[in-house]
Amino acid sequence: MFSLSTTVQPQVTVPLSHLINALHSLKSSVGSSSSATAKPLQKQHASEQDLHSNEPTWSLRDLGLSDLGMRQLDEIVSGVLPRLSQQGVPSSSSPSQKAWRTSHLSSQSFFHNKHGFFGGKIGIDSPVFCRQIPSPLQSIFTELHYWPVWVQSRGFKTLRKHKRLQAGFERPMEPDGFTPSFMKGLLTRDKGMEVETLDKLLKSKNIPDGQQDSFKTGFAEGFLKSQALTQRKQDSLRRMRFILLVLLLVGLYGLSKTPFLSGLDSVDPVQMKNVTFEHVKGVEEAKNELQEVVEFLRSPEKFTVLGGRLPKGILLVGPPGTGKTLLARAVAGEADVPFYYATGSEFDEMFVGVGASRIRNLFREAKANAPCVIFIDELDSVGGKRIESPMHPYSRQTINQLLAEMDGFKPNEGVIIIGATNFPEALDNALIRPGRFDMQVTVSKPDVKGRTEILNWYLRKIKVDPDIEAGIIARGTVGFSGADLENLVNQAALKAAVDGKNMVTLKELEFAKDKILMGPERRSVEIDKKNKEITAYHESGHAIVAYYTKDAMPINKATIMPRGPSLGHVSMLPEDDRWSETRAQLLAQMDVSMGGRVAEEIIFGNEFITTGASSDFDAATKIARMMVTRFGMCERLGVMTYADQTKQSPETQAAIEHEVRILLKDSYERARALLKSHAKEHKNLATALLQYETLDAKEIKMVLEGKALEIR
Repeated sequence: MFSLSTTVQPQVTVPLSHLINALHSLKSSVGSSSSATAKPLQKQHASEQDLHSNEPTWSLRDLGLSDLGMRQLDEIVSGVLPRLSQQGVPSSSSPSQKAWRTSHLSSQSFFHNKHGFFGGKIGIDSPVFCRQIPSPLQSIFTELHYWPVWVQSRGFKTLRKHKRLQAGFERPMEPDGFTPSFMKGLLTRDKGMEVETLDKLLKSKNIPDGQQDSFKTGFAEGFLKSQALTQRKQDSLRRMRFILLVLLLVGLYGLSKTPFLSGLDSVDPVQMKNVTFEHVKGVEEAKNELQEVVEFLRSPEKFTVLGGRLPKGILLVGPPGTGKTLLARAVAGEADVPFYYATGSEFDEMFVGVGASRIRNLFREAKANAPCVIFIDELDSVGGKRIESPMHPYSRQTINQLLAEMDGFKPNEGVIIIGATNFPEALDNALIRPGRFDMQVTVSKPDVKGRTEILNWYLRKIKVDPDIEAGIIARGTVGFSGADLENLVNQAALKAAVDGKNMVTLKELEFAKDKILMGPERRSVEIDKKNKEITAYHESGHAIVAYYTKDAMPINKATIMPRGPSLGHVSMLPEDDRWSETRAQLLAQMDVSMGGRVAEEIIFGNEFITTGASSDFDAATKIARMMVTRFGMCERLGVMTYADQTKQSPETQAAIEHEVRILLKDSYERARALLKSHAKEHKNLATALLQYETLDAKEIKMVLEGKALEIR
């Protein structure tokens, strides 16, 4: 059956009068003037326009239905709208069918029983009420711009449905112009979204005549500004997309060409004309061995005429800072050949095959400029031992390529490879065999003669006191490399500049040496008088034992100025480098180490000894243990070494500990006896340290001889 439904569903609801007007106007535009039903339609259409004169109409062209005929249009209208008879019931498709009747409870019809008023007469094709006096329900629909229509309703309305109907009346309606998504495509296919004209908008907003021009002007300006803003956003988005596209293409190109864009793919050789063996000091043995390589590079025919061949590689081994890189540069400078420099870490990359590609390119360019020198610093990072590791499955490709380039199938003449490393034990055995690295040159730390040469070389570059003897500084810098000595001279120059001096003196050089060995001075530390006195007697004990012990090293300086973790120290200055030490010299070192604790015990008593002797005991214990376990200087254990004491029997371990204790105890007693016999000198030296804080070797000798010091 059909009932009047007023429920508004936003997702499927459209102003039905609009659709009806559109369909009727389309039908009237297509139909001929002789159609039998044209006049009622036009009449009814006119009556609808009287009720809603402001509703828009559409033509077949507007809805994209210009190709449809009258029959197709009738079918569309019949399918969308139910046909109603004059009695208000659906007309049958055939005359034989009877119209169904509306059931009711207490009123004459179902419509009156449901809505409380009569529907009146309904036109044949019109879905709207035709009464002259609108009913209350019709008035509500008129205000909401939604006309009631006859729709099919299956069965009677239950109480639940009735409540939803009542809720539908209370729910706010959608704003004007709302169109569901399924109708937008049909209504805006060709002409776009239909919007109210500006004149209609002025009428609906009730804008006075005097303000209409201003309203139109503001509307136009806002429209133009919105268009400009939209255009700017589109242009910005277009530029951003272009930039991102360019960056993406560049990144993809870089990733695809990584092996060919790396740093070593276009290596430029360097001419080392300004670096020769004259610039290398303190490593005379290494220079003599490398002189042969220079002769090979200068005149290779001198050796090849006898059937000899050029060496493939030279491996420079030594601690850091000894001048390995300088030696390699000097070789290229002496021979006047191109010099290629690379580090082992440059061949290590995250991409597979990059390291091998770089080595191929490096050797390709070197062969094109032969004879030349290739220097690979930190060779152990690229030439380490090859191992099976799931973490580095492709790490062997780089070293395999290096091995093939040095001594592979293809000949490699005129290219000398010089490698430098601090850790030769980590190199692969195939890399250090003859035919690859033929020569291994050890570059050790300089001796006292070499240190003197290095100091004189760097002292010539600064303004220095001509009375300075570099040999004195060299004697006190045992174990310093060439780089350490360069740093020492630089620190002395900085100290002289800070103090406002016009040249560097021996005092600044000593200051720089102490700073490098023991750290900077801690002048901000406030030490109370008692601790300062204990420190003075402690350091004086070391100095007294060192001065009066025959085989001890000469004293260089004594100070109670805190440096680093220590509150004071006594520095010893060997006359020459000691390549080996005697048993008497080792015992003398132990006695000097014990002198500090013995002095505290003699002067302040056993209850007031301090922890300042911990480092002294470490040094003495280390010497005693080495004498027993490594040097064979113990009669009970004999000439036998005990490298790993944990693997020895308990009896042997107990014997080792016993002999070590005996050596330490005897040393302690010797230091005690010596300090008691020179108590006066001990007191005078401690007093001088408390007054002057720092004493050099000359001043210490004057104090011990009872002479007065010059006022400083």
